[in-house]
Amino acid sequence: MSTEHIRNFCIIAHIDHGKSTLADRLLEETNTLSQKEMKSQVLDSMDLERERGITIKSHPIQMHYQHSDGHDYILNLIDTPGHVDFSYEVSRSLAACEGALLLVDAAQGVEAQTVSNTYLAIDNDLTLIPIINKIDIPAARIDEVTDQIIELIGCEPEEILQVSAKTGAGLGEILHAIINRIEPPLDNSSELPRALIFDSMYDNYRGAIPYVRVIDGVIKPGMTARFFAHDIAYDITEVGHFVMKQVPAKELRAGDVGYIIANIRDVSHILAGDTITTRQQSAQEPLAGFEKSKPMVFSGLYPSDADEYDQLRQALDKLKLNDASLEYEPETSEALGFGFRAGFLGLLHLEIIQERLEREFDIDLVTTMPNVRYQVLIKDGELKEVDTPAKMPPAGKFEEIREPFVSAEIITPKEYIGTVMKLCQSNRGIFKNTQYLSTEKAQVHYDLPLGEIIFDFYDKLKSSTRGYASFDYTLTDYRPGELKKLDILIHNEPVDALSTICHSDDAYHRGVALTTKLKELIPRQMFDVPIQAALGTRIISRVNIRALKKNVTAKCYGGDISRKRKLWAKQKEGKKRMKQIGKVEIPQEALLAVLKIDRD
Repeated sequence: MSTEHIRNFCIIAHIDHGKSTLADRLLEETNTLSQKEMKSQVLDSMDLERERGITIKSHPIQMHYQHSDGHDYILNLIDTPGHVDFSYEVSRSLAACEGALLLVDAAQGVEAQTVSNTYLAIDNDLTLIPIINKIDIPAARIDEVTDQIIELIGCEPEEILQVSAKTGAGLGEILHAIINRIEPPLDNSSELPRALIFDSMYDNYRGAIPYVRVIDGVIKPGMTARFFAHDIAYDITEVGHFVMKQVPAKELRAGDVGYIIANIRDVSHILAGDTITTRQQSAQEPLAGFEKSKPMVFSGLYPSDADEYDQLRQALDKLKLNDASLEYEPETSEALGFGFRAGFLGLLHLEIIQERLEREFDIDLVTTMPNVRYQVLIKDGELKEVDTPAKMPPAGKFEEIREPFVSAEIITPKEYIGTVMKLCQSNRGIFKNTQYLSTEKAQVHYDLPLGEIIFDFYDKLKSSTRGYASFDYTLTDYRPGELKKLDILIHNEPVDALSTICHSDDAYHRGVALTTKLKELIPRQMFDVPIQAALGTRIISRVNIRALKKNVTAKCYGGDISRKRKLWAKQKEGKKRMKQIGKVEIPQEALLAVLKIDRD
């Protein structure tokens, strides 16, 4: 089919603004799925996606639509994740499109991810079709939301479509707008082949399968695919399109969205944003915008039963096949035994991986405190990256510690501005500016340390604004800070699983809170157990767990006191020897005490 009759588009929206529901209605309207095959949120195939109401994995789909002008059109919908943790995946999906449906809830209005993804779409020169969804609900504020959209993208009021994805009202207008407003892809079939990878999946029989948008040239079975990121080549055995399932085709031409099968067994060879060309007609320059996905948050994953270590390794291997952004390496902890140090795109990504490991593979996990990656400037001039407190060089061996900062954007009703600013200041935020999107809604910008917001910042923001505020952030740079490594010593032995890196202003408070909490959680022993918080060699907090006292003279009755004194002296010697060689068993609840401190 001529590229004149192809439209590639995506839907960008904040979480829970109706993106998956609108996709369902479009599939129904174009008869892509029958009523028998249809189910709610058909593109959200994972149980977690349905439960949380978010899109985790993108799902492209091809629809055929007969327009009123008598022509048949191919509409390629490239579904995108909707959470801030997956913003790079969103940007690659946008790069594969010519247009985007900007979906805004009629009750909630413009929110943080709406603004962030709109700017990404504008950067990619996409044609935006603004849509107000949920116009049928009683709380709809259509006039106010219209003003917010005009303020955001500068469109005319008549360009904004009003629909209800739930009832299907206004769907015909959306399909007409997709065809009439979005530009068709350029017909570059005569150029050297180049295809953008925007996602991938793993099939046990066919290997890793890249999802691509062909920008230039033609790709056919029998050609040899070459990747720019690593220059490894594979023989292409099949290409095709997505119509809920993979449908083979003779070729993929410029403008097409589809998949390539080339028996790729290593999923790490397929990177979102990379460019595929062919050995037979090799392009010299890759498509712009590729960058390797970098983990932002790190955590230790340990099986609660040491015998499940191999099972955990196999489970992580399987998850890695469908999630190239997951990184992990073996790690050993004195307190927790054998496990893995894993890197995630954000805290939501961590939660999703943890839930999938526990649900799909039935593994009981112990997860250590999440932390971010710091840069440490060693005295010899070397810049070292540290993603766990255990790897921090000893005090006196380095010049400074640099922590990652993010540019945060918070959209909130105006009555909560003071509450939001107070929360940001308490997390060492640096105020930048405030802009009013309307008479009722404000946009607050702060620079925040990433290490301060990965715990419960989002929860506190939601609770302090009654759920009305929305939050988005992007990593900006690393900045020097007064950071210290806080060690916890139990019975004079440092416990690596409880160590943390924190700001010097917060170190004393956190040390006292941790030692107090651990005193409650660690059971009493037959000897005194000191619990200490230390910054380097300086102890800043200490509590003692008193020893259990056994009444060794209970069986003594009558007689001389010297007999009792002998027994007490023997007990004292035994306790002294036990204190030297005794080991303290730390329960799992105590290892998670660091997380609970920040939530109290």
